[in-house]
Amino acid sequence: MDLDVFVSAHRAEWDRLDVLLRRQRRLDGAEVDELVTLYQRTATHLSLLRSSAPDPQLTGRLSRLVARARSAVTGTRRASWRDVARFLGEGFPAAVYRARRWWVPTALVSTAVGVLLGWWIAVHPEVRASIAAPDQLRALTRPGGEYETYYSSHPASAFAAQVWTNNAQASALCLVLGVFLGLPVLWILFENMLNLGVGIGLMSSAGRLDTFLGLILPHGLLELTAVFVAAGTGLRLGWTVVDPGPRTRRTALAEEGRAAVGMAIGLALVLFVSGAIEGFVTPSGLPTWARIGIGVVAELTFLAYVFVLGGRAARSGETGDLAETDRSASLPTAA
Repeated sequence: MDLDVFVSAHRAEWDRLDVLLRRQRRLDGAEVDELVTLYQRTATHLSLLRSSAPDPQLTGRLSRLVARARSAVTGTRRASWRDVARFLGEGFPAAVYRARRWWVPTALVSTAVGVLLGWWIAVHPEVRASIAAPDQLRALTRPGGEYETYYSSHPASAFAAQVWTNNAQASALCLVLGVFLGLPVLWILFENMLNLGVGIGLMSSAGRLDTFLGLILPHGLLELTAVFVAAGTGLRLGWTVVDPGPRTRRTALAEEGRAAVGMAIGLALVLFVSGAIEGFVTPSGLPTWARIGIGVVAELTFLAYVFVLGGRAARSGETGDLAETDRSASLPTAA
């Protein structure tokens, strides 16, 4: 494409569209029709320009022009409670459901790694000795030790907020860093499973594995599930870079990326629940069976939410992406 010829051929249309947009409130019927036609043509010009002769200055001007025209044609849309209901009732659970082939295997493999690390630490004294000195290990694992007091060492509300913030950040990192072929996600997963394995191994070697499970399961079931969902989605996003399927790589990344951003918001809500359980239920005086029962109920509720509500939404065509009217305009280039 000869850029100078292209600009000369269409500059008058762009200028005319700019004039119409400046006085859009005073347009008559014919001018409104003209604005819509020029908007469609300019969007096509922008698409051609991006694919054939990308020029940053001209692309920026046309992008702003198309955005203004789109706003004028479609009107400004404000978020409403209906959008929130759609997100929570369809978009988020459908996105998690669609990613199940990634996060379910991630959960199973990660859990197995955590258990194996715990067994390895429990049966090898030299490994435990490399973690900490014997006095420090006893301080960690004895009744009333640091593992037990950790959950009640701060006010419940402050502790829950801190836990929620840390876990939400970890999940967001899994989602965002997945685009780098998933390698940072694997490292974040390994760190989480190593921490779990150390706890299992040290408390098991002290004969107090039941105490450890009673402390970790109430909040850990839902918390780890959220982390696994984020990690699996991040890995899927990384694989999209390698194999976008029938879509162009740009389109595939845009669609999966938008869904991942929505999942980050939804998982923050899930982690808020697990943080509340960790802050208020785990250190409470409830019997161990009651605390674990609350964690199991929270986990089963989330799984039912994803596989029942999300499965139904996904089968009806919901992907977790933005509604079509909220996406950037996309017009095919000329054949």
